[in-house]
Amino acid sequence: MTIADDIMIREAGRCGRITLNRPQALNALTYEMAMAIDAVIIRWAGDGNVDLVLIDAAGDRAFSAGGDIASLYESGLRGDYEVGRRFWRDEYRMNARIADYPKPYVALMDGIVMGGGAGISVHGSHRVVTERSMVAMPECGIGLVPDVGCSLRLARAPGQLGEFLAMTGWRMNAADAILAGFADFEVASGDLPALTARIEETANPDEIKAFAHDRGEATLAPLLDAIDRHFGQPSALDCLRSLEAEGSEFAEKAAAMIRRACPLSVACAFEIVRRVRDMAHVSQAVVLEYRFTHRSQSDGDFTEGIRAQIIDKDRQPKWKAGQLEDVTADAVAAMLAPLGGNELDIGKGVPA
Repeated sequence: MTIADDIMIREAGRCGRITLNRPQALNALTYEMAMAIDAVIIRWAGDGNVDLVLIDAAGDRAFSAGGDIASLYESGLRGDYEVGRRFWRDEYRMNARIADYPKPYVALMDGIVMGGGAGISVHGSHRVVTERSMVAMPECGIGLVPDVGCSLRLARAPGQLGEFLAMTGWRMNAADAILAGFADFEVASGDLPALTARIEETANPDEIKAFAHDRGEATLAPLLDAIDRHFGQPSALDCLRSLEAEGSEFAEKAAAMIRRACPLSVACAFEIVRRVRDMAHVSQAVVLEYRFTHRSQSDGDFTEGIRAQIIDKDRQPKWKAGQLEDVTADAVAAMLAPLGGNELDIGKGVPA
């Protein structure tokens, strides 16, 4: 397989078209795919013949289930952490570029959208979900934190919904994703071919409105008061204790999801969302996220998370901190401390 097999890039009329083409791998994003996207959106930004970018994916199961992290396992075991660091550095620059894109950027987020898949969609100007969409940021389950700039989306979600989504990895349907600010429109999956054809014909993102339908009430809407109560606590551990003290079906489910995740990641994800809430742009958020991901293999649990969830699939990770109670404030501070000369430079190596 070549990069040309994994991603299809072309122009249709005045529309720049990107299609992820790894349906057998749930369109997981490789480094080469991410860099192909970055290169072409840079080119299209200055191309007077392209008025709009439209990104979608092959298959009906997933837009993209995230980054292709299995490839980072062997390098992590060898102690070669630069492979992952390069991936995150360059990916985050692309995410920030999408957030600042000077032309309409339309993402058809049909099926599973997680992690890196969110990074190439939710920062776009027009985000479309369907009845098949399942949107989540489940990185805490593998020893990472919600990244690719999505900590800013989480921080801007209503109330404490961001802390809740970050710590639990809760799966959102289409209406939930719109409520949380991860999407704008819901369109029936059966209408996507017609919508795509219309946008290719007109290069006008306003065409989406003719296909969008009333999404109804989000499943998370009735839970917002409870979410604010539990996740408005001063620390991640306090949030968990609040949930475990209540005993409702929702509280028990949320608490169990947090208990299954990497304790260090949960504590840091909570702290990141709180800090990012005072930030204005994705380019600021990814700098903080990168402090964690830069250290995620050398000092964190990411390699073990990949082993347990992706390689051996025993779902029995051996986290360095056995439970959230064991994560100290110093440990969180160390993971999020400035990196000195390794701090992410969002402009370094980025063509004008």
